[in-house]
Amino acid sequence: MTTIIKNGLIHDAVNAQPYVGDILIQDGKLAAIGPGLETPEGAAQVDAAGRQIWPGLVEAHGHIGLDGWAVGYEGQDYNEYNDPVTPQLRAIDGINPFDESLRDAVRGGVTTLCTGPGSSNVLGGTFACFKPVGTCIDDMALLPQAAMKCAFGENPKRCYREKGISSRMNTAAKLREMLFRAREYMEKLDAAGDDPAKKPAFDMKLHALLPVLRGEIPLKAHAHQANDILTAIRIAKEFGVRLTLEHVTEGALIVDELVKADVPLAIGPTFGQPSKIELQNKSWRTPAILSAAGCRVSIITDSPVTQQSHLRFCAAMAVQNGMPEFEALKAITINPARHIGVEGRVGSLEPGKDADLVITDGDLFSMQSSVLETWIDGVKRQ
Repeated sequence: MTTIIKNGLIHDAVNAQPYVGDILIQDGKLAAIGPGLETPEGAAQVDAAGRQIWPGLVEAHGHIGLDGWAVGYEGQDYNEYNDPVTPQLRAIDGINPFDESLRDAVRGGVTTLCTGPGSSNVLGGTFACFKPVGTCIDDMALLPQAAMKCAFGENPKRCYREKGISSRMNTAAKLREMLFRAREYMEKLDAAGDDPAKKPAFDMKLHALLPVLRGEIPLKAHAHQANDILTAIRIAKEFGVRLTLEHVTEGALIVDELVKADVPLAIGPTFGQPSKIELQNKSWRTPAILSAAGCRVSIITDSPVTQQSHLRFCAAMAVQNGMPEFEALKAITINPARHIGVEGRVGSLEPGKDADLVITDGDLFSMQSSVLETWIDGVKRQ
């Protein structure tokens, strides 16, 4: 299938200035981008004159598909409350492809999602990266296991106060304990080689942490408060593991430390008033401050905390509070794609990448504009 979209104002998330041009799509991929492209024989043509074209938006952190649309407690499936340490859980085993939230994502121009366990557990399990179209998550997934969720701060204390956690110190200690045990387990496995008699007894929790210790996936650390952010960085350094920081509510208080750490930051959700003490410094200025300092910033909805289709409006609020529009665009496209490890396929309009794009009738960051079309893998989905 070949399609050419003609004469749109292209914002590619690579060049700061948009330009009028054409986009050639072949077999679900971006084949060519630029002005005056020749239309291949038999290609479907779309006239985008007067329209604006953007990369499909990317959500770096949420719980969509696990905590769904119009469901009560019985429909929530994003936290395991029977055990504070559950690294063996996988989001891919719980995501509901028929959740209306995924249709809402498409309506809002969001074409790639990273979703997984919530923040109740010290270790919650693995996040999955996928596209919001399809009926089988195995076919929808770009990365079935994209990151290992861990959490600091008030949530583990609140959820497991009666089951052994009542302080930040114990949360950190439990994470360290699991990483120590998993490292020892890995060393024994490696030393055993192909000799089954020398291998340690299988431990599903420790086995689930091997991709973290081997650098295959990062720890995805829920941390709002400045001291929690620094604890996450400290532990990641101790074990030599990759890290991404999620929420980063008080990041503006420790800018120099975050610049030094040089880890990806997913900031949000920021809509709504602070609902707990660790959110007291929540501000729309945080993305602008950290981006200006040179940090790798993504903006997130934490869906369903904020409705998934409102991702572009979260970026618009950052723009209203000092973030340049191009930086805000990158914060909901290529930066989150890098944050979750899929930048080779999505996040910008470049030849060779998946043909995921959004067509609007105006500025993406304007409440007055609408998402007219959302394309995923070269197919118009709305």
